[in-house]
Amino acid sequence: MSTAAPSQPWHGVNVATALPYDARLAVDYDGYAAHVAWLAEQGCDGVCPNGSLGEYQSLSDEERTRVVETAVAAAPDGFTVMPGVAAYGALQARRWAEQAAQAGAQCVLLLPPNAYRADERTVVAHYQEVAKAGLPIVAYNNPHDTRVDLTPPLLARLHAEGFIVGVKEFSGDVRRAYQIREFAPGLDLIIGADDVLLELGLAGAVGWVAGYTNALPAATVELYRLATSDDPADIARALPRYRDLHPLLRWDSKPEFVQAIKLSMDIAGRRGGECRPPRSPLREEAAAAVRRATEAALAAGYR
Repeated sequence: MSTAAPSQPWHGVNVATALPYDARLAVDYDGYAAHVAWLAEQGCDGVCPNGSLGEYQSLSDEERTRVVETAVAAAPDGFTVMPGVAAYGALQARRWAEQAAQAGAQCVLLLPPNAYRADERTVVAHYQEVAKAGLPIVAYNNPHDTRVDLTPPLLARLHAEGFIVGVKEFSGDVRRAYQIREFAPGLDLIIGADDVLLELGLAGAVGWVAGYTNALPAATVELYRLATSDDPADIARALPRYRDLHPLLRWDSKPEFVQAIKLSMDIAGRRGGECRPPRSPLREEAAAAVRRATEAALAAGYR
């Protein structure tokens, strides 16, 4: 199994970090810094602050700025900080990319316009504008939430224009990986959902924007290394681990993924805690399912 350092900052396991709050639901920046440092100690390659898992939609501009600065300050040498810079439009997203660059981030993660069902012309203009900030951009394809599908031909156009270096693929359609390679051979494929880790790893992914790594970093980082290995023996080792963890990993593709991952963190002895509105606590049945799956994973030795 290869343990070589990622060749680009958006490669490897970059954790979409959960954000801790205090009792008044104010951001706990010291707690967040400690979480970033701990993930680095556990063998992760970087973090993605201000993603959906970080509840960026509920943060003020001041909080969102400080979260990125906190992540950069807590990151050891060689550890990636790839902030999410999603916004309603290109001008706001560009400003967030510029803020990320000023803070010392190495690259950014960018959705298409997330409050407007944009056509292809508008999507291209969106990425072109944000690229002016000067940081490498990993596109984030999440057609479920944005209603904008970054199809393989559109991704190929964005890559050919020099606007993006990779794509976080969250469509759930694992066939996309092969189409993306056909249309844009040089575009890096990044695993965008925990529950397709093995499938996209086999298809040639070079990175993972990970969710459940917040709760079980060692086990999930090892699973990623195995799933992206060229050694058939590693793939054989990955499969039973993937089966064991899939009852948890599939929560990353559900609307309640933030609450589920934070609950698993609490159960695993890490601080997850509450979410800000509009996210309500899990319903009793869902919380029980997350608890059972987390406890089963811990009992099996996954950490």
